[in-house]
Amino acid sequence: MMWCMSGTTGTPKARALGARLREKREAAGYSVRGLAEQMGISHSALSRWETGSRSPQTEDVASVLGVLGVNGDERAELLELARGSDDPHWLSIRSADRERQMAALLDFERTATQITDVSPLLIPGLLQTADYARAIMIAGGVASSQIETRVAVRVGRREVLTRRDPVRLLALIGEAALRQEIGGRLVVLDQLHHLVKFADLPNVDLRVVPATAGWSPAVEGPFVLVDSDHQPPIVHLENRRAGLFFHEPDDVNAYRDAVDRVKEVAMSPTASKGLIADVITELETTT
Repeated sequence: MMWCMSGTTGTPKARALGARLREKREAAGYSVRGLAEQMGISHSALSRWETGSRSPQTEDVASVLGVLGVNGDERAELLELARGSDDPHWLSIRSADRERQMAALLDFERTATQITDVSPLLIPGLLQTADYARAIMIAGGVASSQIETRVAVRVGRREVLTRRDPVRLLALIGEAALRQEIGGRLVVLDQLHHLVKFADLPNVDLRVVPATAGWSPAVEGPFVLVDSDHQPPIVHLENRRAGLFFHEPDDVNAYRDAVDRVKEVAMSPTASKGLIADVITELETTT
């Protein structure tokens, strides 16, 4: 059963902060009770901070980091993450904050039960090959020193689809994404064969939105909806200059409705695989 919205819930930023605090506590060898006793607070309060169900004050985070011996740039980063952790939306426009958002998204994906990715112009990140992802980053002007690390992270995200208890993925991909020659014909061919392979997984529902579908919410741009059994759902949007998380029920429901509307105009999984096979044939016969 998907998580049910009731009571007070944590924001995506609070959840990201909590995950980092838990990581630092475990690395320092403390139990929740042991650290709470050291700080003179209840273990339930500390546990709620770590799950993100409550947002600690910046001073509370400073106290945690002091006991754990976290200093320097790492301390400054976590204190920055703590500021505004209870704000209703998490908008990032600075490079460092966008990196924190991406780390949070990876954590949300790891604990998800269902991910819905609406991607009208590019292959969704969870389904990208290394060469395809690399080609995007090179063309997008990512610093050469960062490309291979980012590619490794992108490819590593696929583990959630192939692990023992895999995430369910609904990928709604625009037909244009299949035909964008990113990285050249051979890279695209490899990417399309990769799509067919993953579309055969029982936990992957891949559907193509045909170019003839007309208007649907997919035309407005890509988004990712992440559902979990134990945490509230979140929506993530990203463009060239900013990233944004939504978590409030009205916002999430608006995107859930958008998914339903896109599904109405998308092809069936079988027809989608047929179209991908046709595009592969077209590319393989191109001289």
